[in-house]
Amino acid sequence: MAAIYGYIRVSTKDQNEDRQLAAMKKLSIPANRLFIEKQSGKNFERPLYRKMVEMMQPNDLLCITSIDRLGRNYEEILEQWRFLTREKKVDIAVLDMPLLDTRRGKDLMGTFLSDIVLQVLSFVAENERTNIRRRQAEGIAAAKARGVRFGRPPRPLPDNFQEVYLLWKAGNISGAQAAKECGMPLSTFRYKAGSIEQEP
Repeated sequence: MAAIYGYIRVSTKDQNEDRQLAAMKKLSIPANRLFIEKQSGKNFERPLYRKMVEMMQPNDLLCITSIDRLGRNYEEILEQWRFLTREKKVDIAVLDMPLLDTRRGKDLMGTFLSDIVLQVLSFVAENERTNIRRRQAEGIAAAKARGVRFGRPPRPLPDNFQEVYLLWKAGNISGAQAAKECGMPLSTFRYKAGSIEQEP
């Protein structure tokens, strides 16, 4: 008897998979055939996805909520779709897009229409990803131009830094001793000392 599988993917550990999970629960997919992966969709080298594909047999059904949950790369989505449906001979149902359900229209016209819809949606998914990256880059560039600094703020210098720096500068202590006195790695001490020396 054909088995039903569910695949859920979110890109980061901070993202929530509840919406996808709720959709899968309506299908009564057994827990051992429901795969939840918190990983980027840039390629298909994902451990749980690979494990699921190995388990699937001909005529099994794979359910995903939307095409971008399968992946983000246009060419790889198409390649993977064809591998699953033609080589593994499993069916795929995209819950948000009923047209993308390989159980319907197994004839030539049905397959043709499904392929067209898949190619359009895959292109849209990748195009949106490209646009997001471009908007992020533009936003970062604009923020930098306004003087916004990214990353963690620098840790304040220890209270004794100036005193230790002067001792080191005068050659009274070594760099290693100075770094130890300030409670920081030698490379950090040298970097901070260099910053002071560059100040006008």
